[in-house]
Amino acid sequence: MLIHPWDAAEDTEWREWLSGHDFGQLIAGGAGRDLPMVTPAHFAYDGDRTIVTHLARPNPIWPLLEEHPRALLTVVDDYTYIRADWNTADGADPAFGVPTSYYATVQLEGDVRLVDDPAAKAALLDKQLRHFETDGARASVSAASESPDRRLLPGIRGIEFTITGVRAKFKFGGNRTAEDRERIGGRLAERDGRLDAEALTQLRRRG
Repeated sequence: MLIHPWDAAEDTEWREWLSGHDFGQLIAGGAGRDLPMVTPAHFAYDGDRTIVTHLARPNPIWPLLEEHPRALLTVVDDYTYIRADWNTADGADPAFGVPTSYYATVQLEGDVRLVDDPAAKAALLDKQLRHFETDGARASVSAASESPDRRLLPGIRGIEFTITGVRAKFKFGGNRTAEDRERIGGRLAERDGRLDAEALTQLRRRG
């Protein structure tokens, strides 16, 4: 991924943004594979270096992670299309503008630990559950023999993903003048399409 200096995200910036996201794509390669495997997944991020998730045991990604316990986790959001006639410098002919995309993305490199021990898997699932269901209505996941969860645990495997590298990009007109960004922001507000408001928030925040 190309990251120009004006699009690079600060450490605190990407961490805060990622803490508000919990769905991405887990990408795994393996020895001698032609293409990587890509699996969409919900996850829980601890705000520091660790992400936990789980997948069904029949998922085809497991052999790749066993061969090579490294993966990428990518998250993309706040994206929108910037029309050619918007993306021009002041005074330039809009008919010859150049369209672009605005978006935020975090690409995480990580070491993968597969979790199969029933008690450890239950603890991992409970972390995810508490992230998504903060009201606590669902009982804690348990591997105890008397728990209804016990018979379900063999159907999944857990993943503990330890972040070892980050590439974060927040592409929101950082190479444009304040006047250009204000004008484009006005266009986004007028259009008010899907994710335009989110992109506008980023545009103004980074301005």
